[in-house]
Amino acid sequence: MENQQRLKLKENIKEKLKPIKKTIESYELLIKPVSPDNAIGRLTRMEAINSKSMNEAALKRARITLSKLERALARIGSPDFGLCSACEEPIPFARLMILPETELCVKCAGNMGS
Repeated sequence: MENQQRLKLKENIKEKLKPIKKTIESYELLIKPVSPDNAIGRLTRMEAINSKSMNEAALKRARITLSKLERALARIGSPDFGLCSACEEPIPFARLMILPETELCVKCAGNMGS
């Protein structure tokens, strides 16, 4: 991978980190415990608990994405960055621009899914 491509990817990753961090902050505010003494009614309380569970799942996914992006940013200078971890073939630059955290080429990612 060329240095100019690495620089573009590095900037791309940094740009993707900003909204993920804000999303995490938002979800952290939304997952506060639902108080049992809330006078909002049983059904509404159940909806609030369900909403909290969905927000917790979304928060978990956002944290995983953040972790993967940070790991990609740390590895970007490595000679094996951009190589598929399964077949060791180069991952197309366009794929890395869309999913910079990916460690698999399209073919291997498809094989892992089946």
